[in-house]
Amino acid sequence: ARRSLASPVVSGVLCPCGSPRAPGAGSGTGTGTGTEGSGSGGSCGRALCEASGQGLRALFQKLDVNRDGALCIHDLAEGLGRLGLHRTELDLLKIVKAGDKDLDGQLDFEEFVHYLQDHEKKLRLVFKSLDKKNDGRIDAQEIVQSLRDLGVKISEQQAEKILKSMDKNGTMTIDWNEWRDYHLLHPVENIPEIILYWKHSTIFDVGENLTVPDEFTVEERQTGMWWRHLVAGGGAGAVSRTCTAPLDRLKVLMQVHASRSNNMCIIGGFTQMIREGGPRSLWRGNGINVLKIAPESAIKFMAYEQIKRFIGTDQEMLRIHERLLAGSLAGAIAQSSIYPMEVLKTRMALRKTGQYSGMLDCAKNILAKEGMAAFYKGYIPNMLGIIPYAGIDLAVYETLKNTWLQRYAVNSADPGVFVLLACGTISSTCGQLASYPLALVRTRMQAQASVEGAPEVTMRGLFKHILKTEGAFGLYRGLAPNFMKVIPAVSISYVVYENLKMTLGVESR
Repeated sequence: ARRSLASPVVSGVLCPCGSPRAPGAGSGTGTGTGTEGSGSGGSCGRALCEASGQGLRALFQKLDVNRDGALCIHDLAEGLGRLGLHRTELDLLKIVKAGDKDLDGQLDFEEFVHYLQDHEKKLRLVFKSLDKKNDGRIDAQEIVQSLRDLGVKISEQQAEKILKSMDKNGTMTIDWNEWRDYHLLHPVENIPEIILYWKHSTIFDVGENLTVPDEFTVEERQTGMWWRHLVAGGGAGAVSRTCTAPLDRLKVLMQVHASRSNNMCIIGGFTQMIREGGPRSLWRGNGINVLKIAPESAIKFMAYEQIKRFIGTDQEMLRIHERLLAGSLAGAIAQSSIYPMEVLKTRMALRKTGQYSGMLDCAKNILAKEGMAAFYKGYIPNMLGIIPYAGIDLAVYETLKNTWLQRYAVNSADPGVFVLLACGTISSTCGQLASYPLALVRTRMQAQASVEGAPEVTMRGLFKHILKTEGAFGLYRGLAPNFMKVIPAVSISYVVYENLKMTLGVESR
């Protein structure tokens, strides 16, 4: 039964402070009911824990069904079953993968001990993040509030159902011992895991880097996994942008040159580009578009972390409105830092054959003929576009995530590949749709000097001109190729990200 998951055998191998007993320790029980248990409590320290009983050795021997000195998935399934702890094969596989340091597919005694010690640290972090009142107990309201802070809405009845599965003494609250006993030999299905599974800013690249940065758990920050995620995301973005570059260039051409009198279609646009510069011309502007990924991502992440500290929150994870504020400000800082590269990308995409020999030649020409101010044309609509893009992308993604978690999440927060891809695609598309008029005006302002005799116009003047001459539809020129590239871009970046993550040694969750 689910209520018997906290086995007395498991409780018996723990010190009263709530830490796993290490090998060579003496006996003792450790059945405290409060947060710190009984006896020496949490003040005993790791040294005393490691000198107090042979409980872990006894547990290991009970689980080692075939007596070969190592625990495989079959051993764990049968051994834990005998102790009243029933786990799925996927759960057992997670336990073995998490502790298997020599990659032989099983856990020896030392690996088993290290797994329990590392796992207990994670459980303590999660318990503290849930214990809002700092009274050493978790109640239904705290579970509801913790999830609500992260934008995950559940009812109090659902929270009570979660509590009942762990509550041994019928108090409808969980102390540290109950929490630890329930989860110690169970892969953690918890709030930080929702973050681990539902990253999308790092994983998906649709050519616009205006999304709110992903959160990283304390564990990821401490182990240095965060930078591996960012590097994998950058590499995925580079491949994704290169694969969809022809559609991106077509979008820029349609934003700048398409009008009522020059109704450019997709096939006609591609034909025109190939006729003018050959197949290679389809990738004009892609070099600078790929180069700007690294500085923009790095600046954005560092700015986001600093803004989080400035906000002054002591929570491991920000609430939704705090994420939007911090993410939008970080996006504005990153965009301001690399904005000249945005202008260069537009000019390179619009250039004719032989106009510039390369990126540096293009930059020199702009600087010589138009001055430094040319590198910041379209800056204001670009900054204004961050808020609707980031806000709607985040709101839609969180809504889809919550809907899935409420209706379909049974044993895990893992949505699976297709749900993740669908949610990322829909939220990115909605964000782009909301900010597209500002993006179009930005592109036209960036391109001004590349059109001979074009008058200098302001953002407001350009909006008025487009609405007057082309109507509201004119603000959405190039939307078709832009949307055509979303699904392939998201799919390619996800596949590349997953492969790079494995290459860089990021743990697969």
